Amino acid sequence: MALPYWIEFFEDLEQVRGRSTNTVMAYRRDLELFEEFSKARSDISAFYSFLKNKQLSPRSQARVISSLRTYLKFCETQGMERPELRELRPPKVKVSLPQVLSLEDFQKLLDASQVEQHDRSVRNQLTLLMLFGLGCRVSELISLNLSDFNEVESWLSIVGKGGKQRLVPLTERLLVEIKQYLRDVRPQLVKDGPERSILINDRGHRPSRVDIWRWLAAWSHRSGFKEVVNPHKFRHGCATALLESGADLKTIQMILGHASLQTTQIYTNVTTKRMSDAIEKHHPLSKLD
Repeated sequence: MALPYWIEFFEDLEQVRGRSTNTVMAYRRDLELFEEFSKARSDISAFYSFLKNKQLSPRSQARVISSLRTYLKFCETQGMERPELRELRPPKVKVSLPQVLSLEDFQKLLDASQVEQHDRSVRNQLTLLMLFGLGCRVSELISLNLSDFNEVESWLSIVGKGGKQRLVPLTERLLVEIKQYLRDVRPQLVKDGPERSILINDRGHRPSRVDIWRWLAAWSHRSGFKEVVNPHKFRHGCATALLESGADLKTIQMILGHASLQTTQIYTNVTTKRMSDAIEKHHPLSKLD
């Protein structure tokens, strides 16, 4: 790799900043694009056209620019001058509202997750309840171990991005469901040897991301949805439901594990849009000629 401080930069990402493997790989792909560009061009202003020619979306272009700025800042901390840093500005990206899962659609998925085997039906429904009730990412869900569950104090310890741990309180419904699953169902699903994972796949082991996506694809199809329900819709649905029920942004930030409150604030736009639609639909002034 021709880029200076390549090894040092990625060691800093992993060991100092605690970035996840997926995040580190994303940085690598972004910087490989910059290296490809640098072999043919030296004018950094042409990098924008280079990214467009690669048919990257504005959001992907913004991510690449952000990755490159992070790298260039690191180079400067090592004593290397990088004037390109002052010229790089991420393209403006229109922030779209997150697609949330309604309670009605969630109920359809719950119904569709029932299969002939009782144990798997309970496991399937708990998977959905945890996605929606905890607002967790798939990677966080499949990483949950038995030791992460505190029955007495009613919370789950979730390890998010960068290895950051958060304690998420459980609703009474979710607490009862987890206890019943662990007592009556999970022992029937585990097959070979000790398994620490709370959720167990059809092979008797910790489920993978592919397992979760495959389950969601099957349940979405049975529910009659045109597209697979993306796992993030559960996360967005959880946050929006909490906000509409009166939870404050700091609480929602803690539950979702957002590093910045600005990330959480986007859900206020969702609820504002819903209120606006409701007024437009039901207010008598909207019915005047």
